[in-house]
Amino acid sequence: MPNFAPLKRPTRSLEEALDWLTKNGCQITRGTGRTLITCGQCTAEIEADKESATRIAAFPALLIGGERAELVDRGYQKFFKTRKVEVAATAESLTALHTFSELLKEALGYTSLYNEGLGSVSGSYRYDRVVNRDLSEDARPPRPWQK
Repeated sequence: MPNFAPLKRPTRSLEEALDWLTKNGCQITRGTGRTLITCGQCTAEIEADKESATRIAAFPALLIGGERAELVDRGYQKFFKTRKVEVAATAESLTALHTFSELLKEALGYTSLYNEGLGSVSGSYRYDRVVNRDLSEDARPPRPWQK
């Protein structure tokens, strides 16, 4: 069995990360436990974990109408979805989200992975050909091999 190196743990404390983000043009809003980071039209939440490292608590998202819009991949196109509205993703919005995600990883001392460097990573993947995927095991109709 090959011996793989462990993934790099975040190296910056919450205060160091907040200072770095502020110097790079982000707005910081402190809450109870979590801290909201906003840069341009993108937002995310970070918090300190038990080992005094800083972690991403809420996946980076785009702000649409003052509300967080999660990136959803439907297989044929990406969308930004809030509780009220769903908007098709544009090249500009995907670039902004990708740039913000990389900025946030740099601030926290995370390792930037190759597949994430290729483009935006969606918060959820909702392909239209997957039928009854979101139903619980009890609510799904029997599969062919279960009949």
